[in-house]
Formats: sequence, C-alpha cells, structure tokens
Amino acid sequence: MRIMTNKRRFLHIITAAIVCFLLTACEEKEERRISPLGITEEEPMDNLAYDLAQIQEAGELIAATLSGPDTYYEYRGRGFGLQFEMAESFANSIGAKLRMETVRDTADLFRRLKNGEIDLIALDIPESRPLDPALQFSGAWHSAASQADTLKSGWVIRKDATYLAAALDGWYKPETRAFLLERERKRFSLGGGVKRHVRAPFQNRAKGIISPYDASFVRHSQAIGWDWRLMAAQCYQESGFDPQAVSWAGARGLMQIMPETAAHLGLPAGQMHQPEQNIAAAARYIRELERKFSDIPGRAERICFVLAAYNGGAGHVRDAMALARKHGKNAKTWADVAPFILRLSQPQYYNDPVVRYGYLRGEETHGYVTAILERWQRYRGAVHGGTAGTQPAPARRNSRNGFKSKVLSAEELEEKYKAEGNNTESND
Repeated sequence: MRIMTNKRRFLHIITAAIVCFLLTACEEKEERRISPLGITEEEPMDNLAYDLAQIQEAGELIAATLSGPDTYYEYRGRGFGLQFEMAESFANSIGAKLRMETVRDTADLFRRLKNGEIDLIALDIPESRPLDPALQFSGAWHSAASQADTLKSGWVIRKDATYLAAALDGWYKPETRAFLLERERKRFSLGGGVKRHVRAPFQNRAKGIISPYDASFVRHSQAIGWDWRLMAAQCYQESGFDPQAVSWAGARGLMQIMPETAAHLGLPAGQMHQPEQNIAAAARYIRELERKFSDIPGRAERICFVLAAYNGGAGHVRDAMALARKHGKNAKTWADVAPFILRLSQPQYYNDPVVRYGYLRGEETHGYVTAILERWQRYRGAVHGGTAGTQPAPARRNSRNGFKSKVLSAEELEEKYKAEGNNTESND
C-alpha cells in the first residue's frame, strides 16, 4: 500500500513538472512573439512585419515616388527633389541609407508597398484618398496654406509597420519641409549656377595661350584622343577656369566633378580643387563615357553624346536616344537626339515607358553641349597646333523640330546669375 502511494506521488510530481515545463515554454514563445524585434527562430519571417528594426539591421530604407522636378530626379549621379530630400533626411535619422526608386503611377506605388517591395511611399498622397486596409498614412503631413485641412496629404506605409510609423511621426515636423524647401529655393535662386570667379576666355590670344592650365589639357587630352582645346572649352563652360568653383549640386573644381564621381575615379576629396588632379580625373571620366557610347559611329557625333552625358548623366542620354528611336528618328545622330534631351523636362516624355531615368533639366544639358562646341570652334580658330582630336561638328543655336535654346557664354551666365540673385533678394 505504501509502495502504491509512493508511485502515485512520484507520478504526480512528474506530471506537475511536465505541465510546468510546457507552460513556461508557451510563455517564452508568447514573449518572443510580441518582442519589438519581431524575428524569432520559432516564428517564420513570412508572418512578421518588415518594420523599423529590420530596416535598421539591413541599413537601407527603400522609398518610392514619381519622377519630377519637385519629387525626385538625378543630376550628375546624385538625387535631388523635395521628396528625395525629405526621405533622405528621415533615413539618416534612423541610421540607414536611402534607396529611392521611381514608378510610372500611384497605382504602382500602392501595389509595390502592399507587396513589401518598398518601405514607404514618399509622395504627397491626399488624405481623402481611400487606402487599402493594409496601408496607413504616416509622416510628412502637408497642407498648403491656401487649402482646407480636408485636403491634407502625407506619406503612406504598411499598417503592420508600427515602429516605422512611430519613427516617422516623431521625425517629421512642418519645419522639416520648410527648411528643405528653402534649401531647394536657394539652390535655384541663381539659376542653378556655379559659385565661381570667371576668368577671361583667353589668357593671351596673341601668344595662343588659352588658360594657365593649357599644359594639363594637352597632357591629359592626348591620353584620351581629344583635342586639348575641346577640354579647355569644356572647362571654361564648367568653371570659367576657376579651380575653386563649386556648383549648386556640389560639383567642384575646374572640371566640376561630383564628390561621388571623384570617389569612383580615385580622386581624393582633398584634391578636388587641385587643377592637375581635377583635370586628370575628368579625362578618366571622359574615357569611361567614350566607352559607354562606343556604339555611336564617328568621333564628332560621339563627342556630343559624351558631353551631354558628362553634364546630365549617361542614363538620361540613353533615354533621349530611346525616345528618338520610338519617334522614328536616328538615335545615333545628335541632331535627332538633341530635341528629346529638351523634351525630358516634360511629363509626357519623362513618364514614357521607354524612359528609365525620368526627369532631366534638359535645357541645361542641351545648352551645355552647344556652348562648348561653339567655344571649341573659336579656340580652334585662334590657337593652332597640339590637337589630337577631330574637327568639331557645326554648332546650331536653334535645334530641329522647333526647339530653340539660347546659348550663353560663361560671362553671360555669370551676369544672368547675378541679376537673378538680385531680383530674388528684392522680391524677398
């Protein structure tokens, strides 16, 4: 009898231990399920929200918007536009890098967000617009002073990204948008120009000296097969022969090289304003662009495409070529492609399905190429010898298909920027 009692007592102890173990395991699993980090070994990732912690762990915030001058566009390899600037500011605040993507329309924005392909929609979406139950508004709230509160707009994220929503709402303040808008305004208040002290286009015409940097132009142009006077003409358009020049976009030095491009070319940040190093890096970049447009037959034609890519980016030039091809033009002739460079500033063209890189400040790029070709002709007429290139193609002030572009010299541009700056100050 005592033996049976002991056995029963032993079984009770074992049973109680098992129950206790199971209850503890369930509690631990429940704690892991509600952990802010969300990811556990027991729970598959497919059932979890890709929230703030996962974005920070990956080190990348993926945002999407529409292409345009007020949202996002690329210039010389760097992103610009108010929505880009705000998204980059938020990404920095959570210790992540921004990857900005563009789509054709808002329907695609919502589809990609719901499918988890992006983390947020960086676009002013009207609050009155019905959202999918899986989505919610968060951060970057905006209501124009002349509009009623019912027309307030904001960004959109997934509803299960609760910690991302809290971070967005904590980061954004109306002052954020105002500060970034003012920075954008200042960038363009001088016509998107370059802070520089323009020198004369000839140091000594009688002696055939264009600039103090002629020896560097000769040396580095020979390595890439260019006429050194073409490099000199390009340099004058870029910086007016001022080695300390800085553009609104952050480009620096004689040949106006962007910091990101300098890093790619092996030009240290501390040497960007050194004439010899800046010109050498520009020559390496021109050689890269020559290779990217090796399908353009003839050196004279290819020079136009390379110059356009140097200013606006190779991707945008390829977009203009695709548009030219679509409209029955010769995509490898600059005279046929140039009008579409201009058209890339118009929504019906930069939103075309054949366009990959979106909006471009087309008038600037078109005028850049034309002005350099014209100055090259003048340099060739005044300075003889030392050329490794070919004859420049005839420059046209008026492009085909009715497009016109006023080409300004560096001196005229400088006067224009000063005048616009004065007008802006008086209006303020």
